[in-house]
Amino acid sequence: MKILISGSSGLVGKALVNFLSLNQHEVIKLVRKRTDLKKNEIPWDPEKKKMDLNALEGFDAVIHLAGENVSGRWTEEKKKLIENSRVAGTQLLCKSLSQLQLPPGIFISASGVGYYGNQGDKVLTETSPKGKGFLADVCEKWEKPTQILSEKGVRVVNVRTGIVLSPNGGALKSMLTPFRLCLGGSMGSGKQYMSWIALDDLIAIFYFILQTDKINGVINAVSPYPVTNDEFTKTLGGVLKRPVFLTVPSFVVKKIFGEMGEALLLSGQRVRPEVLLKQKFHFTHPVLGEAFEYLLGS
Repeated sequence: MKILISGSSGLVGKALVNFLSLNQHEVIKLVRKRTDLKKNEIPWDPEKKKMDLNALEGFDAVIHLAGENVSGRWTEEKKKLIENSRVAGTQLLCKSLSQLQLPPGIFISASGVGYYGNQGDKVLTETSPKGKGFLADVCEKWEKPTQILSEKGVRVVNVRTGIVLSPNGGALKSMLTPFRLCLGGSMGSGKQYMSWIALDDLIAIFYFILQTDKINGVINAVSPYPVTNDEFTKTLGGVLKRPVFLTVPSFVVKKIFGEMGEALLLSGQRVRPEVLLKQKFHFTHPVLGEAFEYLLGS
């Protein structure tokens, strides 16, 4: 297949480009630069709404991963970056692809389980309603522009991803040092659910979507076995052979991290990948302890 990927410099993007290339697919990167372009790169500028339509012709699939990292304190400027980088980029890309003579057969767009907001220990599937909060609103706006491609007959899949686990980046990498120093611990009550996915499984999910015509619309890209924050920290400590006895009170998390801390650290979602399970997708690392042992080489 000839596949266009945005967000190719991120944790997921790099791994996906490598995987697809190794499997003999032609991968072209959609990049935010106009000078020193490589042979396998196409420029775009979502802020200025610039896109070369001719360069978009002839792709079998487009995978859209681009978006500002949500970690860090959420100032008003940061929140605008988080939203605009997702919404404006998706709007431009979907509108451009819809104008092609031969649009791609499939468009896969990243989203997040933040769509469901904080619904306690309620089990959430792809048909569950949208939750409340900044991330839920962003995810809704992020997914909406893809409808124009569905109307053009393109198979559209919105991938609501949980916490992606990899020692090379993301949340797990930032946790390793404090946990190895015996400074890891639960956040708040520790009862909030964390829906997670090993990076290898997430890459396999994207490939599974490309090959499975029956998958259409929203899917939850998470392990079938979400865990509470308390379980997560104890499991990580156990794999690293470090004691976990600290608890960071909710008021401290809010004081240090503000709105981001409340949304990402103290809230949670208990998400089930119903569509993937019905389609018989095989998770290689569905259980957290085994996933940590694989990822961390224990």
